[in-house]
Amino acid sequence: MWFLIVFLVIILIIAFKSIKIVKQAEVYIIERLGKYHKIADAGLTIIIPFFDHVRSVVSLKQQTMDIPPQGVITKDNVTITIDTVVFYKITDPAKAVYEIQSLRKGIEYLAITTIRDIVGKMDLDQTFSSRDMINDQLRLILDEATDQWGCKVDRVEIKDITPPADIRDAMEKQMNAERNKRAAILQAEGERQSAITIAEGQKEASILAAEADREAKIRRAAGEAEAIKKVAEAKAQEVEMVYAAIKKSAPDDKLVQLKSLEALKEIADGNANKVFIPFEATAALSGLGAASEVLKEAKEGKASK
Repeated sequence: MWFLIVFLVIILIIAFKSIKIVKQAEVYIIERLGKYHKIADAGLTIIIPFFDHVRSVVSLKQQTMDIPPQGVITKDNVTITIDTVVFYKITDPAKAVYEIQSLRKGIEYLAITTIRDIVGKMDLDQTFSSRDMINDQLRLILDEATDQWGCKVDRVEIKDITPPADIRDAMEKQMNAERNKRAAILQAEGERQSAITIAEGQKEASILAAEADREAKIRRAAGEAEAIKKVAEAKAQEVEMVYAAIKKSAPDDKLVQLKSLEALKEIADGNANKVFIPFEATAALSGLGAASEVLKEAKEGKASK
């Protein structure tokens, strides 16, 4: 009875040690008598107890590794702190186990030395503006170096670059000064554009006003010329009518003298300071005065009767 129980226990132990279940995205490195034997993929795997054993369980997933923040001296002798993360994936589990003592430590040390080498050849300003270039160079160097370890580096990212406090303060002041400079330039440009626009508007307004004034003067002159022309035509017609009437009525000297007086009245209504009366006009005036006296005496005689 005891023999059967012991036999069953031995059978269970052998079965437990012989049957291995490998999870998805993992592989087992199997050694036989201390020597590499095979790689067990996901699923059920049978090994020989006491001869075979699992050396390592290797994950085939993409893995991330944070590189501790490192102080790096730039080309212009400024010490900055760089924080980096590496994304890698194991492509050959046997090499990852047997070619290096610790794959993660190897990637970490290689990343640190590579970062110092790359950044040490750059100025401080270049480190801030060339992150993509630093990432690409790191990835290429790490991928090439880790290929012999059965590892592929897919991506390297610089999470943060931290300069010293005094350098950071100086950079902030420089950025503020640059912002103020750009603001002043934009304001001056806006004022200049505004002045140009106002000047152009005033220029166009002056041109339009001058054109309007010129057009008004031209129209006013044309109107005055037309009026003068019509007045002249009317005067001409009047003269022709008067001349025709005079010619028809055979005027004597008295009529001519009367017309001279009418002309003299028009001359006197003018703006001239002095009026020269011709001798014939004075004779006509004296004749009219004598005639008026005779008419006056005749009226008085009739009244006395």
